[in-house]
Amino acid sequence: MLDYLFETSWEVCNKVGGIYAVLSTKAHTLQQLYKDKVIFIGPDLWKEGNESSYFIERKTLMASWRKKPCLPFGIKVRVGRWNVPGSPIAILVDYKDLFASKDLFYGKMWELYGVDSLHAYGDYDESCMFGLASAMVIESIVNWSKPKGKVIAHFNEWTTGMGLLYVKHHLPTVATVFTTHATSIGRSICGNGKPLYDYMAGYNGDQMAGELNMQSKHSLEKAAAHQADSFTTVSEVTARESMQLLERAPFVTPNAFEQNFVPAGKKFTQVRAAARKKLLDVARALTGVRLGDDTMLVATSGRCEFRNKGIDAYLDAVNVLRSKVNNDGKRHVVAFVLVPAWVDVPREDLLNAMQRDNDSEQMPKPVITHTLHNHGADPIENKVLQLGFNGSKQDKVFVVYIPSYLNGTDGVLNMAYYDVLAGLDLTVFPSYYEPWGYTPMESSAFAVPTITTDLAGYGQWILDTYGNDSSKSGVQVIHRTDSNYDETVHSIANSMYSFYQKPCDEVKALKEAAQNVAKQASWENFISYYLDAYKHAVERK
Repeated sequence: MLDYLFETSWEVCNKVGGIYAVLSTKAHTLQQLYKDKVIFIGPDLWKEGNESSYFIERKTLMASWRKKPCLPFGIKVRVGRWNVPGSPIAILVDYKDLFASKDLFYGKMWELYGVDSLHAYGDYDESCMFGLASAMVIESIVNWSKPKGKVIAHFNEWTTGMGLLYVKHHLPTVATVFTTHATSIGRSICGNGKPLYDYMAGYNGDQMAGELNMQSKHSLEKAAAHQADSFTTVSEVTARESMQLLERAPFVTPNAFEQNFVPAGKKFTQVRAAARKKLLDVARALTGVRLGDDTMLVATSGRCEFRNKGIDAYLDAVNVLRSKVNNDGKRHVVAFVLVPAWVDVPREDLLNAMQRDNDSEQMPKPVITHTLHNHGADPIENKVLQLGFNGSKQDKVFVVYIPSYLNGTDGVLNMAYYDVLAGLDLTVFPSYYEPWGYTPMESSAFAVPTITTDLAGYGQWILDTYGNDSSKSGVQVIHRTDSNYDETVHSIANSMYSFYQKPCDEVKALKEAAQNVAKQASWENFISYYLDAYKHAVERK
């Protein structure tokens, strides 16, 4: 019998990246299995007047525990519901008072598990204090409730690893699970421009951590992976990486998606129409070109990891596509880059042009919707301008860079990302380092055909399940290696051009195939992988 399943992550009620999508979509299925025995724990980063729209505080929830929580070091909590399907219990933890005692904990972690915190910098301290505070919340609830059944504590990423080690030492009867969604050292190898895949067998994680100044994060992640009762990762791609760099074989627990995030029927049609209108209005206002309803709208999105996410390859492929479409194309293509950057404010001239809703002159720098704090240093803006995308009316292909989080308050689209996604015709994610790949999976769920690579976990799952036949899956998987960048670019451009030329009935079939694949990759089908990992963890107690 399970009494509690705690799941701790920096991205609980805190929409930062792909892990938010993993946990927020998994919540509904977990709630169906373990109604309110599931408790998500995240950081309390919010202040009065700037509350998380994803957290609904409930002062009466867990009231008997909250009367005597016995939390040390000034830790404070708020209890409520995560505002996602399933509405699971969420505890937000204020860990800031723990900083005064960090050296005490770092010394103990070195003594017990060999975690090297001496070389820490950046977000290491804050992550560790959050992880430790979360573990103390778990400790408080367990000691208060005195559970007679099983308790599982699941920690995500190195950022919560110190919490797992604390639980391991102080709550030896609690089963622990650790998930690395991407190894810190693998991401660093790629981020520093080193070839990860061709030389994988020759890398030593500890040695590379020293070379790349990653000793603290890597040693914490490795200790958590080895001490956890069950160690998991999200794909076969990252499993190989984990075995080599962390030196432990993980369970593979592939990510899934929940269909209740996708509007159905007439509502989807309305959302798609609204998104297309807004996207075309933005492109028209920037370029001064009246774009037809048949314009092909393509996009990439995600964090600004220029090489790892394949943003460079996407833009180079769009440039190759431009030459093909300019030669014989009859309709326009607008290629969007939906990637947050160091954004300042929406462009006033753009907003004015959008309000006029008529043909206008091309705007200066007709490729970007917001001003940036670092114009001249932004890699995406620089690449777009370097490739000569200047809004020439002779071009059939335009690039539009929207460097803001799409949470409905960006000032230009004022639509959430999923609503914008519904308006696209095609998405492209030419990832070089992508442990899973939620963005192409989300596209599939929203009936948007997509292009990804076999270096992404989702791309590899598509190949293993459907083969590389986009007519069956709505997904085109491009072969990518450390050394075939130009081939990758041209393969993507050819795939985009092939989609551009397809008649409406073939496009419709691809959209239906994509959506059918997404239904197969639902949590209803994939939760069994996690249940196996939980069972393994419990059996080790």
